[in-house]
Amino acid sequence: MPSLGADMEAGTLIEWLKRPGDAVARGDIIAVVETQKGAIEIEIFDQGTVTELLVEEGTTVPVGMPLAIINGGAQAEAPRAEPEPELAEATTAAPTAPISHAPRMPVPPPPFPPVPLATSGGLRASPSARRLAAERHIDLTALAGSGPGGAIVRADVERIETGALKAKPTKPAAKGLDMGEMRKAIAAAMARSKREIPHYYVNTTIDLTATQDWLAAANAERPPTNRLLIAAPLLKATAMALRKFPELNGTFEGGVARPSEAIHCGMAIALRGGGLIAPAIHDSDKQSLDDLMAALRDLVKRARSGGLRSSELSEPTITVTSLGERGVEALFGVIYPPQVAIVGFGAPREGPWVIEGQVVARSLITASLSADHRVSDGHRGALFLAEIDRLLQEPDVL
Repeated sequence: MPSLGADMEAGTLIEWLKRPGDAVARGDIIAVVETQKGAIEIEIFDQGTVTELLVEEGTTVPVGMPLAIINGGAQAEAPRAEPEPELAEATTAAPTAPISHAPRMPVPPPPFPPVPLATSGGLRASPSARRLAAERHIDLTALAGSGPGGAIVRADVERIETGALKAKPTKPAAKGLDMGEMRKAIAAAMARSKREIPHYYVNTTIDLTATQDWLAAANAERPPTNRLLIAAPLLKATAMALRKFPELNGTFEGGVARPSEAIHCGMAIALRGGGLIAPAIHDSDKQSLDDLMAALRDLVKRARSGGLRSSELSEPTITVTSLGERGVEALFGVIYPPQVAIVGFGAPREGPWVIEGQVVARSLITASLSADHRVSDGHRGALFLAEIDRLLQEPDVL
């Protein structure tokens, strides 16, 4: 069971998408896990063959417990992973023998409360079931779910073609998404952040006119669906600036700072009905503005409908957030542990600016940095924001 955030202790296995004997490669989706942040697709990071599924669908297990055995990959002979020490004392379900000697048996649920199934508009369905239903133009509301808690899983959609469709039982209208669990997860992570991380804050006002003019010219010949939004150059400038300030890109764990060579910017996305999630756009500094814009649209869609991947939640190296669409001029974020920084952008606005002794109207934006004082200081933070400013004055280089 992967850790999909600093606040995660356990997850519920909703659906297996691979079976023993199936070949898998890096990037394949093997299962769907329900967490406080919703249904997350679990990825494979090695090539091999699934030989054994260790956890039954519907089981809630702690972070660190093995879910399946895959042979033929780079770690085929590695011993079975142990759960985190603090969780090992809380459950007897954690296996202790090496993989090669482990008997096949159902894993009993550990003493964690079940994670409530996320819904969308009252409908409980896994991401893979939603995608398959969309491809085949199937109305999910006509299906009876066979997954945990009545969730509709991929097998329920596939049964339609076999003539095994069950009538959906009559029941009271389902309630909307209960955000209580997500709020608890956010509260736990933010409380930990303010308790453990010594924040410092710096901000600056950036003349955004050059970037806005460049965007207007670039979008003039594009259809509305392919136009670039200001979020793309802001994200790209942030990612490129991190190349010169690697201490702001990474994590701090166990008293050790771990800068990351790769730059995976987590984009804060507000969910409908409340809540927040910040999945990563991998290699943000290397992508073109068009690719970044496509990735942003895709992330927002999947974050709000279900279908985020485990790596998108576990691999952000910094977070970028903006409340510009809400008219906020500036914001100072709370760092998401174990990350060490979060960059915030306010709403672009027209304001007075002095150029060569003359006061003129320009498009301005406030950029802020909240950073961990254990790995950097205000001097470096100020230089980092200055580098973002410099890059935004030359939008052609983004």
